[in-house]
Amino acid sequence: MLGAIGLILTFSLVFGMYILSGGKIEIILEAVPHELPMLMGGAIGAYLLANSSTVLKSTFKEIVQTFKGSHWKKQDYKDVLCLMFTLCKLMKSKGMIAVEQHIEKPEESNIFSQYPHIVHDHFAISLICDVLRTLTMGMENPMQIEEVMDKQLEKHHHEACGAGHGLQGMADGLPAIGIVVAVLGVVKTMASINEPPAILGAMIGGALVGTFLGVFVAYCIVGPIALRNLSLHAEDQQFYFIIRDILVAHLKGMAPQISVEMGRCQVPSHHQPTFLEMEEATGAIKLEN
Repeated sequence: MLGAIGLILTFSLVFGMYILSGGKIEIILEAVPHELPMLMGGAIGAYLLANSSTVLKSTFKEIVQTFKGSHWKKQDYKDVLCLMFTLCKLMKSKGMIAVEQHIEKPEESNIFSQYPHIVHDHFAISLICDVLRTLTMGMENPMQIEEVMDKQLEKHHHEACGAGHGLQGMADGLPAIGIVVAVLGVVKTMASINEPPAILGAMIGGALVGTFLGVFVAYCIVGPIALRNLSLHAEDQQFYFIIRDILVAHLKGMAPQISVEMGRCQVPSHHQPTFLEMEEATGAIKLEN
């Protein structure tokens, strides 16, 4: 919602104040059908050249997600804390063998199935289940587990931010592409140097629209979308840090309640449940094998 409001505000004030100050919008409207395809053609072509097919396939999805907002909501953070509490308590009370049936087929587990949004996130489930599988094989050194998880998290974050970095690269290049478009417009104008000043003035004005569009699209549209996308991924990454910190705390011998508190401290402030909320939520969990 805020993204849509920002776009509307940007277009309204930039073009509205231009018209109110006496600017002739007709010149821009006449030039846009020719200048904009040249500008975006160059930008999109460069984007295709600079990025992998994986990034290209995810770009549109990432732009849509940018306007939707964070993937994880307050209830999701509360759910992951409850899920990890249940698993830690089960391991603490009944041993590692008790969780094997849950991690082999998490979609069929009566523990995981209580949290469908988390189950549908492939990386979150893989992160939990893969680490627990290594624990069942005897790898219980907290430092080693944390190191392995950090590498997984780093790789995931790098891949998730591919489209955001690609869009930022496009934003950085758009002003220069706008200059290229403007130069072509000047070349076109110079070929008509014998025309009257009024016509030449309109042609030069149209050529400058290319520079304007390059700067405008870069800093008012593509750049902010890229920045917002990267900030959302940085926030969503906290969700996986919570899983890591709870599992590491559990391996260090902490009680499930303390392990969950270690994870709760990682929740972004605007989504963070209170200590009492989590105490009430975990207190209502009935342990089942």
